[in-house]
Amino acid sequence: MDTTQILLTIVVTVLTILLTVIGIQVIFILIELRKTLTKINRVLDDTSQVTGGISRSVTGMSGMMEGLKTGLSVVHWFDKKRAEK
Repeated sequence: MDTTQILLTIVVTVLTILLTVIGIQVIFILIELRKTLTKINRVLDDTSQVTGGISRSVTGMSGMMEGLKTGLSVVHWFDKKRAEK
């Protein structure tokens, strides 16, 4: 074997090892990315449940306030009718 073939064999071997290591690192990065996206998805689901609960409570409060307002207007109307008599 001459020097060119030996050098070429060494370069190909080093590049193969390097690309294998880089490929393994890319796989680990993708696994971590998948775990991170799963956690983010859980956080978004929890946030959705919390905002849904807040929305329902605000809607309930709004309905209660409307009912109270209607009740007070009826009482005011009765007081007005009683004062007229």
